[in-house]
Amino acid sequence: MTAAENVCYTLINVPMDSEPPSEISLKNDLEKGDVKLKTEALKKVIIMILNGEKLPGLLMTIIRFVLPLQDHTIKKLLLVFWEIVPKTTPDGRLLQEMILVCDAYRKDLQHPNEFIRGSTLRFLCKLKEAELLEPLMPAIRACLEHRHSYVRRNAVLAIYTIYRNFEHLIPDAPELIHDFLVNEKDASCKRNAFMMLIHADQDRALDYLSTCIDQVQTFGDILQLVIVELIYKVCHANPSERARFIRCIYNLLQSSSPAVKYEAAGTLVTLSSAPTAIKAAAQCYIDLIIKESDNNVKLIVLDRLIELKEHPSHERVLQDLVMDILRVLSTPDLEVRKKTLQLALDLVSSRNVEELVIVLKKEVIKTNNVTEHEDTDKYRQLLVRTLHSCSVRFPDMAANVIPVLMEFLSDNNEAAAADVLEFVREAIQRFDNLRPLIVEKMLEVFHAIKSVKIYRGALWILGEYCSTKEDIQSVMTEVRRSLGEIPIVESEIKKEAGELKPEEEVSVGPVQKLVTEMGTYATQSALSSSRPAKKEEDRPPLRGFLLDGDFFVAASLATTLTKIALRYVSLVQEKKKQNSFIAEAMLLMATILHLGKSSLPKKPITDDDVDRISLCLKVLSECSPLMNDIFNKECRQSLSHMLSAKLEEEKLSQKKESEKRNVTVQPDDPISFMQLTAKNEMSSKEDQFQLSLLAAMGNTQRKEAADPLASKLNKVTQLTGFSDPVYAEAYVHVNQYDIVLDVLVVNQTSDTLQNCTLELATLGDLKLVEKPSPLTLAPHDFANIKANVKVASTENGIIFGNIVYDVSGAASDRNCVVLSDIHIDIMDYIQPASCTDAEFRQMWAEFEWENKVTVNTNIVDLNEYLQHILKSTNMKCLTPEKALSGYCGFMAANLYARSIFGEDALANVSIEKPIHLGPEAPVTGHIRIRAKSQGMALSLGDKINLSQKKTSL
Repeated sequence: MTAAENVCYTLINVPMDSEPPSEISLKNDLEKGDVKLKTEALKKVIIMILNGEKLPGLLMTIIRFVLPLQDHTIKKLLLVFWEIVPKTTPDGRLLQEMILVCDAYRKDLQHPNEFIRGSTLRFLCKLKEAELLEPLMPAIRACLEHRHSYVRRNAVLAIYTIYRNFEHLIPDAPELIHDFLVNEKDASCKRNAFMMLIHADQDRALDYLSTCIDQVQTFGDILQLVIVELIYKVCHANPSERARFIRCIYNLLQSSSPAVKYEAAGTLVTLSSAPTAIKAAAQCYIDLIIKESDNNVKLIVLDRLIELKEHPSHERVLQDLVMDILRVLSTPDLEVRKKTLQLALDLVSSRNVEELVIVLKKEVIKTNNVTEHEDTDKYRQLLVRTLHSCSVRFPDMAANVIPVLMEFLSDNNEAAAADVLEFVREAIQRFDNLRPLIVEKMLEVFHAIKSVKIYRGALWILGEYCSTKEDIQSVMTEVRRSLGEIPIVESEIKKEAGELKPEEEVSVGPVQKLVTEMGTYATQSALSSSRPAKKEEDRPPLRGFLLDGDFFVAASLATTLTKIALRYVSLVQEKKKQNSFIAEAMLLMATILHLGKSSLPKKPITDDDVDRISLCLKVLSECSPLMNDIFNKECRQSLSHMLSAKLEEEKLSQKKESEKRNVTVQPDDPISFMQLTAKNEMSSKEDQFQLSLLAAMGNTQRKEAADPLASKLNKVTQLTGFSDPVYAEAYVHVNQYDIVLDVLVVNQTSDTLQNCTLELATLGDLKLVEKPSPLTLAPHDFANIKANVKVASTENGIIFGNIVYDVSGAASDRNCVVLSDIHIDIMDYIQPASCTDAEFRQMWAEFEWENKVTVNTNIVDLNEYLQHILKSTNMKCLTPEKALSGYCGFMAANLYARSIFGEDALANVSIEKPIHLGPEAPVTGHIRIRAKSQGMALSLGDKINLSQKKTSL
């Protein structure tokens, strides 16, 4: 039997604090009580039998006083009672009383009420005694013709289970059900009947399907799903049948039910790898993503599309559908959009890149008009990065993309503007032909830039790439415009005096006097509140940054002015013009220095910025060829080196990715013929329905068996000693969000242990789902107890507890065996992940929990220590391989991982090799871990501490 066909008994939760009732009181209630009392008494009887009590004296009482009642609740409870009560004598013969019960159920099968008939038929599915079922067969057959569909569909189920367990009772079941199916109109009855034929007589099921294959589209969705399963199984077992049914699967792609469409598309892909089939399935998936409102469904179906893309021969088919895939971007959910853009970027080729760029440009412009939403900015960032990647891979596109993106440099959202700036910097360095266009657009938007960080980057680009006399003059004009009136200190003081006495004309004399009198310039802060709006409006951007105390932008400006001044000198031969330009640049730097030293800005200028501006002044006053080389050549070379290293790294990762996907066959690889392959070796041909069912039940031995290290034995934890009266060991099976403990309990004594209960408790973010029910263990007997534990977040958890039991016949108190603790490892929930440097820095700044771990190891090599940490923490190293190569006695690396609950974990490894202690000295240093939650940071720290000490060389 497959896992799905195992019998499921009715389990009833029992409050353990209540006192178990006596047999006499129950007998009394069942004989003389009213319906309500009888109901309660029957419930108690059922619970006691489930707990292992034997109540033979009540059997006749129930048959005489309870069985004849017509109350529906009692009838329902009686079905449970007859399911669990022992029906045979110790030597295996059927009890005499059961004949009376059998007669009662024959009457119930002919009852006018359809609920009673239907529920009785369901109960018969659980009976395992052929002698009881034999007299009921005519009544069960008659139920197939009942007017109500509830009775008919349960009659089909009853016939199916009886046929499967006791074929001799109803040998003509497949024929009977086939005839029933032909004449049946109700969808649920047809589905049950068809399901039975699939499992009992597949040929009949195929015959029926062949007769109505053209009407499949008109069937209900539950029947269509079963038909898809049948076609899959038939074609899976017998590939020659594919041609017969593939048209039917194509038709089911047009079904009105999303579930049927999804299953049909999945089946079509497994049955055929023809481009038309792949295209039809992919188109079906795309329609589902667009039409389904649930984001989880969208993500699941998107994953199926991504799986399709992984197959090299399918990729080309999907490339033609890129424009359809982009329709998914209409979904507001960021995660769906992220996956869609990634998929589109993987599928982009020279044939469709132009259309892709047009759509993305439209999307970027759309985000500008949307009312601000927290995800709009992130979405814009995603679009910018996608366009960036497209332009790098297809340089012809850059000219179309840049003008649209340059508008976003003046955006309020700094992150999106920073991405645009990074893109522009790479484009201007890589594509010489686009430099004039980029410089022109940059000068257009320069005055509108609102963020100081973006302003600095824009200044650098203009200073580095303005090569004509006109462009250099334009940059100087823009800088003057952005600084406002100079000298800054003089004009600011005049402005303040003007605001103080607007009607009087202020001369220069009093203004100078005003500064000396005020000293700390207290008046400015007192007056700034009177007309702040006007001041903000009037102040040019660069002047505003400087008065806010941000002088790092001034150092950047000084470098830019020095570069363009030195370039101007080499371009213009007239000495007068040269001197005039250099003097103007020096005046701007001097006035900024003056402002920094005054008390006007909110924060004074730092010494570093003063040194930088002073150096630039010195360079301009001397104009030596060496400085000209450093400022105008070597800066650009270092950018070029950085970009080429980055490109090389990207190419390397793409190469690795493509190598992974291209299935190469080595010369000496064995050839596998499908006809000669053993059933368990057909890995690529496994039954997908069976696999998904096993995965849903958490039953994944198939995967574990492939790797001997991951076998069950390695996950077994011993809970008690071998000399304890009860020996226990647990297999800890970790699914995604829950842990299943499979505990083996062995009675090592010669006594019967009653009410043997496994009592568990948890520490950490773990929650016990249900209390394991008590059981009775015979001498030297064993049993398996399963317990489910829910996991809510990523942190180390501990499960502890004990086993309590009573010894049969002993008058002493309950006995107790304490169990060893089970430690749940955080590594089961952490997976390596990657993020950009900017995202890493942002998260590093935001996360409030930090755990600093001191390196304490016996590893002597820096790189070896880093690899060991990566292996033991499941984290991914974000620092590129090139940055870590070479040897210099110290190393710094950033690590990143994400838990299955979506929590991020960051780590910074800072280690060095103390050379003065000799070549065999171990690595020293620190690892700083940052996470959003305290548990994650502490657990990772503990893991690193444990693993670094264990290492032995």
